Amino acid sequence: MPDEAHGSQTADALAPWLRRMVEFVESETRPTSPAYVAEITLRLAPDPVPLWERIERGAGLNGGPPFWALAWPGGLALARHLFDHPGLVCGRRVLDLAAGSGLLAIAAAKCGARQAIANDIDPLAAVAITLNAEANGAAVAVRADDLLTEESAFDPSTVDVVLAGDAFYDHALAPRALAFLARCHAAGCRVLIGDPGRADLPAERLTRLGSHAVPVARGCQYVTAARETVREDAGEEFQAAAVWAFAS
Repeated sequence: MPDEAHGSQTADALAPWLRRMVEFVESETRPTSPAYVAEITLRLAPDPVPLWERIERGAGLNGGPPFWALAWPGGLALARHLFDHPGLVCGRRVLDLAAGSGLLAIAAAKCGARQAIANDIDPLAAVAITLNAEANGAAVAVRADDLLTEESAFDPSTVDVVLAGDAFYDHALAPRALAFLARCHAAGCRVLIGDPGRADLPAERLTRLGSHAVPVARGCQYVTAARETVREDAGEEFQAAAVWAFAS
């Protein structure tokens, strides 16, 4: 991981608007190795709720909810699955859809992917992904365009594997995510999904590959829609999450 002095020198070389975004992400997060995927270090927020409020108040930041500052349970389960089964992505071209922190793209890169692409439309997520990839010594390309629109020029034949961690958290977004993933599957891509059992997960179209008990922060609002808390220990909950693939 680069030291703080190196990070400051890098930021100083950036355009002022981008430097401000980098400094914001660095100041609001801390390098953290999630217990379930200790192979990776991510910049995560100690508490995402006040961070969201600061983003909304911050003129010019142009960011949405700080999903990039969280390690979501579905993404952690899928990242763990990749490290346990690196052959799924080794030597392949991989897309991490709605990447957030870039966890899955980084995991794919560390598992030997020929190319790892992280896609997220939030500009702060793009900054976080870049910082996280650098911290892990992972080669990750960032795409900031919306792949879910009908106007998207994305060609599924340019990738071999599509990863989607926690893509079904929002009722309005879920159909669009499903349509995109189904298009990728029809084009011959292997589509892998990590999710803690949200209501909009299209489980009837999927095959379960594995089940996990993922440690998450107690009361995390972004996993309360999930169906099952496996157990609780002091200071954290263990959330049930599964890894899925599109049925053949």
